Amino acid sequence: MADEESIKTRLKLRPVAIDTYRENVAYLHRECSVYRAEGFQALAKIRVGCNGKQIEAVLNVVDDTCIVSPDELGLSEQAFQRFGEPAGQLVNVAQAEPPLSMDGVRRKIGGERLDYSDYQAIASDIAKGRYSKMEMAAFLVATGQNGLDRDEVLSLTRAMLETGVRLSWNEPLVADKHCIGGIPGNRTSLLIVPIVAAHGMLIPKTSSRAITSPAGTADTMEVLARTDLAPEALDRLVRMERGCLAWGGTTRLAPVDDMLISVERPLGIDSQGQMVASILSKKLAAGATHLLLDIPVGPTAKVRQMRDAMSLRKLFEYVGDRLGLHLEAVITDGAQPIGRGIGPVLEVRDVMQVLENDPEAPVDLREKSLRLAGRIIEFDPDVRGGFGYSIARDILESGRALAKMHRIIDAQGRQERRFEPGRLVFEVLAERAGVVVRIDNLFLAQTARLAGAPMSRGAGVDLLNKLGDEVEEGQPLYRVYAEFPANFEFAREFTRGRSGYRIGDAASLSKTHMEF
Repeated sequence: MADEESIKTRLKLRPVAIDTYRENVAYLHRECSVYRAEGFQALAKIRVGCNGKQIEAVLNVVDDTCIVSPDELGLSEQAFQRFGEPAGQLVNVAQAEPPLSMDGVRRKIGGERLDYSDYQAIASDIAKGRYSKMEMAAFLVATGQNGLDRDEVLSLTRAMLETGVRLSWNEPLVADKHCIGGIPGNRTSLLIVPIVAAHGMLIPKTSSRAITSPAGTADTMEVLARTDLAPEALDRLVRMERGCLAWGGTTRLAPVDDMLISVERPLGIDSQGQMVASILSKKLAAGATHLLLDIPVGPTAKVRQMRDAMSLRKLFEYVGDRLGLHLEAVITDGAQPIGRGIGPVLEVRDVMQVLENDPEAPVDLREKSLRLAGRIIEFDPDVRGGFGYSIARDILESGRALAKMHRIIDAQGRQERRFEPGRLVFEVLAERAGVVVRIDNLFLAQTARLAGAPMSRGAGVDLLNKLGDEVEEGQPLYRVYAEFPANFEFAREFTRGRSGYRIGDAASLSKTHMEF
């Protein structure tokens, strides 16, 4: 009889086809006897168990038997896959105990300094799915508002690194490159990787998706090829081609980073300490021994003052040095977008023009990519200092970089679908004649995001004028592309009466650069 009673209190597992974006969510019907007996509340956390497996999930209560019936327990897509039991399996459901590491989060909210054991416990609980998105948001806001000192950043980086797998390439020099972001169109990685790989150096570039920008490296590369590679496929690709341009989420490299990014993106936050921990934990997990870091500085960049760039560089170097990473940070000009396109399809167009040595290729994207690729090539002990740029230029101009890029695309899985710029288009016009003296990176990035980038691959902004260009009144400054009417209207309304450009005279342009 006891066994019969136990079975009556268990529920049948049911997959619910809802993508809850990296959050485990469970569904119980309001008339469910277990829901009533246990006194569950909506948004409480519950523990689901079966055959020695357990998973914690945020509870949603439903009234529609089309979602779950009273004798069922539903799990969202991610939770169902993570749990790993078949539909119809009987499962136990109970209240979940709050993660003990939340005490550290509450202390951080109060302004206290946390130590390594605190961050280790927080990262471990996040990786195990014990934090809801609300709890992760509390952690992110606490660390962002109250700040992290350099030893806290080191502790957080180490804790995030230890939550996932760490790749090993068994080579003394594994190169990588990263930009801290904030500059639209800055798609240098898609040029640097084939150049450096063609030189023969190992450069397994794994990237996150965009957080607050209109496109990340992985978002843009997906226009050309698959980026969601299994660890075994990634290993074969890198050993064969010496490089890749992949998304790091499928390889479980510092998975806590991806889970936190899923909360950072809708909140639109990217604090300095969290950014350093995010970047370095991912790079170390990917097996990098040498990292080139791009820190753009400009009036509307993520970093706006040179002193702030120097401080950030020292923080990166401090953490990298203590974790055994050779790190070189380069401070670059972030006064305007790099290239012409902002958004995945438009950025791919710019990249391929550079690789194909097209006379129409954006010069700034080409030159910046060559300079950065040259610095990485100089990590090679057989290359004399100062010769990296000329080696990178020769690889590009000879067509070896283009050939390498096509081999990487084919090895990752070339996209069968050909993406095009969005079918809905409008232009933003100059309000007066003069010279372009300032371009607002944040404004153009927001315009591209409102147009649908990066989720809509063809959405974005195509720049027709850059700093120093002379324009006439009514001349188009840039075009905005969208794929859906709602995004089109959002972007058009956002740009109504303002452009993100300042038109002045040559003297104003000189003053702007002096200020920078």
